[in-house]
Amino acid sequence: MKFGILKERKSPPDKRVVFSPEMLEKLKEKFPAIEIKVEASDIRIFNDSEYISKGFEVTDDISDCDVLIGVKEIPVDALIPHKKYIFFSHTIKKQPHNQKLLQAVIDKEIDLYDHETFVDEEGKRLIGFGRYAGNVGVYNAFRAFGLKYELYSLSKAETLPDKVALISRLKKMILPPIKIVLTGHGKVGMGAKEMLDAMKIKEVSVENYFSKNYNEPVYVHIDVEHYNKRKDGKAMDKTEFYKDPSAYESDFGRFSTASDMFIAGHFYGTGAPVILSADMLKSADNRIKIIADISCDIAGPIASTLRSSTIAEPFYGYHPFEEKETDMFHPAAIVVMAVDNLPCELPKDASVGFGEMFLEHIIPAFFNDDKDGVLGRSQITEGGKLTEKFSYLKDYINEKENAPHI
Repeated sequence: MKFGILKERKSPPDKRVVFSPEMLEKLKEKFPAIEIKVEASDIRIFNDSEYISKGFEVTDDISDCDVLIGVKEIPVDALIPHKKYIFFSHTIKKQPHNQKLLQAVIDKEIDLYDHETFVDEEGKRLIGFGRYAGNVGVYNAFRAFGLKYELYSLSKAETLPDKVALISRLKKMILPPIKIVLTGHGKVGMGAKEMLDAMKIKEVSVENYFSKNYNEPVYVHIDVEHYNKRKDGKAMDKTEFYKDPSAYESDFGRFSTASDMFIAGHFYGTGAPVILSADMLKSADNRIKIIADISCDIAGPIASTLRSSTIAEPFYGYHPFEEKETDMFHPAAIVVMAVDNLPCELPKDASVGFGEMFLEHIIPAFFNDDKDGVLGRSQITEGGKLTEKFSYLKDYINEKENAPHI
């Protein structure tokens, strides 16, 4: 079986790659029979010569490879028929902008696997860039704080070489005794916590967060039981909440009146209550002035996330009384950071970490007849047809004239 490492073609350019040269070397050591080609690229964080120095062929032609692995969506005209592809297709939620991509995958009889759909038997994702989104999200939150209050100036994350450099910059800041609330205990939330801990910001309990005053910055790391409550006043049952959150409402208001910064790294499930409402933000008691919405659910649980922002322009202002966007330096503005591709700002660390996960959880399935079902659960299309698991995408694919599919 021959694997090809794809050049990223999406604009704006993405410097990430699934396998660094060192990780490809480990892959070859673990599975000596594997053949690997690397598509030439002048974009990725690791240059062609680094792969060549490790003994890998770098070429413009990877059409003889069986499995083609990339990060972001592949342009339709670059898809090679009858191949196996692995990349983030962003189609499983019927995203309109990628409808033509999935239609082309069907037309070209491609077997499509998606990084996002690689899950274990319990449905938990096996790989992802969430940790690095959390890392960069925290850096950007403090960059926004410095800009808003003219306290200090941080370079853009994308201009720094790695996470170590981000932490080094953050540790040099002199911060007032602000209170920070962090949501999420998945990869994103833990990636954010990793940065706060590296900055030596003190973590405190929920009880102390509300009852004590501090002469240094502190943060509280909360989960769903802390910011949701039953409408009838009964005790919360997390298992019940995850199954059916309709009996619950937000209890985040108590944090919005006590926090200066909100770092959102939670997963927002369908039907879950709004977390930070417009009413909370316009309350005279609201204290939050910086919201780093790493989860970035547009028109979702955080009222101020009106749109996603970009690496080029990561911040915008939210006017709580008018409920609309404004200049971030407006006196009433709450600064919003809602970049939806944060790991792109940390391409080296993100690529190395992603490759480690891919080698551990995904590659073995190609050599053990997929005994754990990793590939089977992930596969979206096979030989020009949707797999049973993803048959719900049928209408999404066929939304064009005279569609011959399925």
